[in-house]
Amino acid sequence: MKIKIDMNMQAAASKEQHLSLKTKMQQFYELTKPRVVALIIFTAIVGMFLAVEGLPSFSLFFWGTLGIGMASAAGAAINQLFDADADSVMKRTRLRPLPTGQLTTTQAMGFALLLATAAMLILILKVNTLTAILTFISLIGYAVIYTVYLKHATPQNIVIGGAAGAAPPVLGWAAVTGEVTSDALLLFLIIFVWTPPHFWALALYRYKDYEKAGIPMLPVTHGQKFTRLNILLYTLLLCAVSIMPFAVQMSGWLYLVGVIALNAVFLYYAIKLYRRYNDLLARKTFVYSIQYLAMLFALMLVDHYSPLLGRWLETL
Repeated sequence: MKIKIDMNMQAAASKEQHLSLKTKMQQFYELTKPRVVALIIFTAIVGMFLAVEGLPSFSLFFWGTLGIGMASAAGAAINQLFDADADSVMKRTRLRPLPTGQLTTTQAMGFALLLATAAMLILILKVNTLTAILTFISLIGYAVIYTVYLKHATPQNIVIGGAAGAAPPVLGWAAVTGEVTSDALLLFLIIFVWTPPHFWALALYRYKDYEKAGIPMLPVTHGQKFTRLNILLYTLLLCAVSIMPFAVQMSGWLYLVGVIALNAVFLYYAIKLYRRYNDLLARKTFVYSIQYLAMLFALMLVDHYSPLLGRWLETL
């Protein structure tokens, strides 16, 4: 009887230890901002495929995606590490692993440094030095320059800091070609211009959080009306910039038709938001902005390979 009780206790302890490990792994996973990193990786992958006529080298594709993804995850973890105090007073972020005490500062830093080191080694040894350098600059730009300084120094924080977030397609391009061309920089420009209306839509319905945390986001420093005007102006600029891949013959008619439709919806939200504000509309604008970027890059990819698909269908 005693042996049976001891076995049950050991089984219970083993199960509890397993659940504890699983929970801890989930917390480290949340530290990487997986949804943000997923979009970053996707735009980097599209950059890889757009950089070549056929298919990129599988080796460069695999190691490049892994290295860029790990560096992005490291940047997200460092961002949360430096933002832990602000995150603790904001409704949107107060349940993150660091504000809740589920992870310690030492654990988060060790995890982030491990990811960053592994990412740099992978990119240097398996991809190329240019990609490693550009990825490191982007990592420092987002995790340190933006998070530590720009975010708390100016209401234009997201505009200036957006350069780091716009880098992934350039990194993907460099990973498979070993160079950065004007077409790669055009992909950078699209995300750079997209970032302000995307993030300011979020800031509009979360401005009390930013105000409470002492972060000078545009709605806090200049008010909602001014922010909504800037969202509209940047959306108009985005509509123009997003047409440029067709104008420079980087993309074809399929892309043009699709991007006009995507821009029309984004512009509809921006105009409606400017004319009459409410939190629900700002939230919808923010959600659509994420869908917009994902669909725009997917559209570029489909357009890029549509001639190959057409020739393949002709052979059937």
